[in-house]
Amino acid sequence: MAPKKSLKRSLGMWAIVGLGLGYMTPTVVFDTFGIVSTETGGLVPMAYLVATVVMFFTALSYGKMVAVFPAAGSAYTYTRETMHPGLGFVVGWAALLDYLLLPVVNALLIRIYMEALFPDVPGWIWVVLYVALITGINLRSMTSTSKVTSTLVVFEIALIVAFVALAAIQLSNGMGQGTIFSTAPLFNDGIKAAAILTGATVVCFSFIGFDAITMYSEEAKDPKTMPRAILLTLGIGGGIFFLAAWFGQSVFPTVDQFLVTDDTLPEMALYVGGQVFQLLFLAGAFAATIASGLSSHASVSRLLFVMGRNGVLRPAKLFAYVHPTFRTPVFTVGLVGVVSLLAITPSLELVASMINFGALIAFTFVNLSVIAYFVVRKKRYRTPRDVFRYLVLPLIGAGMTGVLWAFLHPEALTFGLIWTGAGVVYLAVLTKGFRLKVADFVLEEETADVEVSGDVEVSADVDDGDRPTSGVPVLTGAAPTHVHNKE
Repeated sequence: MAPKKSLKRSLGMWAIVGLGLGYMTPTVVFDTFGIVSTETGGLVPMAYLVATVVMFFTALSYGKMVAVFPAAGSAYTYTRETMHPGLGFVVGWAALLDYLLLPVVNALLIRIYMEALFPDVPGWIWVVLYVALITGINLRSMTSTSKVTSTLVVFEIALIVAFVALAAIQLSNGMGQGTIFSTAPLFNDGIKAAAILTGATVVCFSFIGFDAITMYSEEAKDPKTMPRAILLTLGIGGGIFFLAAWFGQSVFPTVDQFLVTDDTLPEMALYVGGQVFQLLFLAGAFAATIASGLSSHASVSRLLFVMGRNGVLRPAKLFAYVHPTFRTPVFTVGLVGVVSLLAITPSLELVASMINFGALIAFTFVNLSVIAYFVVRKKRYRTPRDVFRYLVLPLIGAGMTGVLWAFLHPEALTFGLIWTGAGVVYLAVLTKGFRLKVADFVLEEETADVEVSGDVEVSADVDDGDRPTSGVPVLTGAAPTHVHNKE
């Protein structure tokens, strides 16, 4: 019997939500607090509120697309299948920037935490040990990754609740604004829309996770839960970010008292709860970073796997290889581990700014994919309801992400354009000067061997006429045990 080449369907909805929250790293609001507070003039909660609203419209689009294309690949798959394979490659290549760099951010945070605790130990040692741990767990199975991530997420959320409680006590004692009910964290006399939007672009990378869980579509027990999981991840994560930012900004109206503004988490915990709480909070941040590292590492390895399975990353047989026992894409998991070692040298602000370029590319094209598929291809514009759901809402999402584009840091824009340009050059070489179609690059052997048991329904938005014409199977009604598909 030939070894199975499909990913294993082992994740329930809450397991996927846990992976998404782990990916988002709720404690990152404290890590970037000083950076965002400086950018916004002391209005961090407002930046998170604006970003959450923008992400909400994009989340609706992700939910629609994952229902039609229940396969790993996210924005790459949606653009490839609804617009053009070449454009899909460029979008996937650009999205790789944020997906590849987020594991680097997590390794970088671990380095910062450990250097603060053990200043005499070289930082590269912590990076190597951390990357080896994360890579090893991801190589083993998605089930173990999910269980470890969910446990760590519960721990970090408990510590965030403790921070909020201690902050409330300090506010009642006259610290910071001196009250919980001040509107100062949202408005002040010097508020500037440009500053808020700039801050919103910075915190965008905090939300990478609600979208990344679409990478687990081929490992979900029931594909129809994916749209709900996306909205739950965004809602829970956005609520945590806003609440933590509100109390943090109330206690620390300015960043004047921080010695290090590049990562304010250790000092915020110290000022609010003392040294004992600082140690506990650092432990929570450590746990959060490991949880995010596991999830982000798993997600980007799936994107690389799908691009390899489609033949656009070479050698395809390596990128698309699935271990016959572990049922994980071991080559891409290992490759992400190697890339994560870059955390030995860069700064948090630099990497965070570069991540946002790829994220905004992905968000923009997911919204456009909804229009391309439902309106252009399926002609779903004959009723006001369809126009609202498949044209107006994604246009709002694309427009809002477009506004954030205008306030992207110049360094991030420059590096992102260089990265995208390199992808276009690679595509030109791959297609012999664009003479070959990207769709022609597929593996000859079996690809997505999707295993589903029981009755599967995709979404109320998807009917028989909404089945994709190529690429990814849409499962409706009584599904067979195996659905074989050629990418």
